Amino acid sequence: MEIIIIILWFLVFIKFLLFWLWLWQLKEYHLGRFFAHFETQKIRKIISSIWRLKFPKFTKKIAAIFFACVVAEIHLIFYFSLFGTIILTIFFMPLLVLSFQIPSAIWRGILISKARVKRVKFKDLLVIGITGSYGKTSTKEFLYTILSEKFGDNRVLKTKEHQNSEIGVSQCILNDLKPEHEIFIVEMGAYNRGGIKLLCDIANPKIGILTGINEQHMATFGSQENIIKGKYELVESLPPDGLAFFNAKNKYCVELYQKTLQRGLEKAYLYGKEAKFFGEENLLGAIAVAKELGMTDEEISKAVEKIENKLAGVQQKKGVSGLTIFDATYSANPNSVIGHLEYLKNFPGKKIIVMPCLIELGSASKEVHKRIGQKIGEVCDLAIITTKDRFKEIKEGAASAKASASQAGEKAIFLDNPKEIFNKIKEFTREGDIVLLESRVPNDLVKLLTK
Repeated sequence: MEIIIIILWFLVFIKFLLFWLWLWQLKEYHLGRFFAHFETQKIRKIISSIWRLKFPKFTKKIAAIFFACVVAEIHLIFYFSLFGTIILTIFFMPLLVLSFQIPSAIWRGILISKARVKRVKFKDLLVIGITGSYGKTSTKEFLYTILSEKFGDNRVLKTKEHQNSEIGVSQCILNDLKPEHEIFIVEMGAYNRGGIKLLCDIANPKIGILTGINEQHMATFGSQENIIKGKYELVESLPPDGLAFFNAKNKYCVELYQKTLQRGLEKAYLYGKEAKFFGEENLLGAIAVAKELGMTDEEISKAVEKIENKLAGVQQKKGVSGLTIFDATYSANPNSVIGHLEYLKNFPGKKIIVMPCLIELGSASKEVHKRIGQKIGEVCDLAIITTKDRFKEIKEGAASAKASASQAGEKAIFLDNPKEIFNKIKEFTREGDIVLLESRVPNDLVKLLTK
């Protein structure tokens, strides 16, 4: 009987270990992001590890942590009682996992050092840094497509998808930067002050693009002021003859543009003022940079024609039963959600949004979700929210957007089962209606709606 109990405990341990490694990997091994996961409903999220079955992607790092923990647990089982094993596991296993950050930090330092050495050798390389709370990836892709029209894709390099950290940028330099490259477009992301400056020290940009600033990642930055200062590190790192581009549709960017003029940077520009819908300013920003690099209107127009999807971060797909699906599941932030909802106003038919509550917003979370709820109340006929973190605030916001609070409140409902969500959408819609999928909705739901 004792052996059976021990085996059962070991299986439970493996299940817990896989879940926490999945979460650790999901948060990119960043302690601030990991703890920010528990900023709301702490107890419920901890308890969820009991029943949620999750598997991390088995990289070398995850494999090393997994097998080290398994070996350590087997030793505990052999040398201590079951009760003692459980207590020691709870207290010491997290320390074992965190200890792997030491060799990771050493490897990170070596990687960055090698990337810096290689980057210095490319004296004529023009580096364009792109940062902001949103719009980084689409601006990078637009700019790459446009510049490749004139310079050729063999002479223009861009960081790959999700390659916007110091490790990702360093790997791109070490693995992909070649002597034939003349332009390097670098997406820059950070979760703390100093993160963008470190990326600039590695890549040495001459041109900086600030795509927009909002409350995204406030939980790790600590305040809106820190976010603003953190993003501005890109402009502060430019050389005296550098060029800085700012999104005219974002109030924080406009303020930083004015600050930059006072600092005396030779060239600072606002772009995107004439954008007609959310995200169009990203394309206009790419065009502004291309013009500054000598591209003609004809060359730019030819390149822009090759861009199939000009709505940043959204793919339009054909859905089942004649539905139109707007897939914005790549990522989400307050501005993109509200911008996409505003865009839906241009279409006829019923409009449904499916989304989880946004994360890592810190003290701004309640206000942001009320704001999203208000926009949902204005635009949508139904909102299906897949997590409970700030469901209350979204529902309250939707209710405040209409005269009849009771009727509007029914617009926002909580469902987290993909099949139940799919069935609800099917019974609520007909051909020609629209479903907007925002952020990390279940993959099974995407498949059901678009098969």
